[in-house]
Amino acid sequence: MPDKKDLKKRKKQREEKKEIRKEKKKKQEAVLRELAHFMEDVNKTVEKDEEEIDEIEEFAGFVQEESTAAGRMMSELMYRFTNDLEIGKKIKMGELRKNYDKLELEWRPPEEYNMTTFHLENFSMKLLSKKENPNFEKVILQLHGGGYIGAIYNTYYNVAVLYSEAAKGICVLSPDYRVAPEHPYPAALEDAVASYQWLLDHGWRGDQIILAGDSAGGGLSMALTMYLRDHDMPLPCGIVAMSPWTDLTASGESYTLNYELDPLFGNTRESMIFINDYPGDHDKKDPYISPIYGNFREFPPMLIQVGSTEMLLSDSITVAGMADIVGVDVRLSIYDDMFHVFQLSGKILPEAQKAWDEIEQFLTLLLNE
Repeated sequence: MPDKKDLKKRKKQREEKKEIRKEKKKKQEAVLRELAHFMEDVNKTVEKDEEEIDEIEEFAGFVQEESTAAGRMMSELMYRFTNDLEIGKKIKMGELRKNYDKLELEWRPPEEYNMTTFHLENFSMKLLSKKENPNFEKVILQLHGGGYIGAIYNTYYNVAVLYSEAAKGICVLSPDYRVAPEHPYPAALEDAVASYQWLLDHGWRGDQIILAGDSAGGGLSMALTMYLRDHDMPLPCGIVAMSPWTDLTASGESYTLNYELDPLFGNTRESMIFINDYPGDHDKKDPYISPIYGNFREFPPMLIQVGSTEMLLSDSITVAGMADIVGVDVRLSIYDDMFHVFQLSGKILPEAQKAWDEIEQFLTLLLNE
């Protein structure tokens, strides 16, 4: 039986934990207040036609999704793993991410799918399609994340299956675009453009192509769309962006407000968010590197999902506001207490399940257009 000294110690530890949770909550609330003020200013600036609002009502604006106990527990475990263990430094700097593809066995698609590899001049890509009655109505171009320093790996082929299942079995093209430091900007963008052009050359129109990307891939999806618009190429019909990295200058409010809260990249400036080889000698404010410094006119409908504790939260908030100002149909969903690209957990977490349900609803709208 514990003595009084042990009981006092435990009580003190519980009180300290409560204070830490209160402090984290205050910081989250500060970020959300910033978002509320920002969106209020946006709404004052933008005048929308009533008919237009009716058409985009379901996917317009800002949505905050509450966290679950399981989600909070996973975030806490990730926070401890990346901050308390030596391996956490390698995760934050992307050292492990660089080698994921070298450590894995060859990925095999589910029984009902085929995976075909195509080799272009500078990179290869894989096309996922149904074996029976393949659906060519539309196609998803999936641009993977990895801070522009990590190649594609098996998780993204599993995600390709989730995208296909969420969109009535349509095909998903996943390019293994070139990455830094060996291939800095504009290599990734060039390969994204080449992948898009390949789809056009093989019979898909722009209005049949949906872009999907997470983290760096989310930012690259937006950079690609800006490039297509600026070069008078057909635009895609929609964009799904998970925690898009749109500001490589790391200048948004959340890089400070969520510095101690971010389970994956927080509590250090020695991470790939702050130290990254992708821009090379180019200006980080180039819109094709950091889309947040461009404009979003003529963009197709966008679904943006992000976690409330991410340092990249501002990247999503600002993009959503800028897109809304110029009349883009955009939905911004912020998931409480969620970490960077939590959707890659598949549907294990309740929050991930909800996020994929939301993606399915968005894709269904695009398929019905």
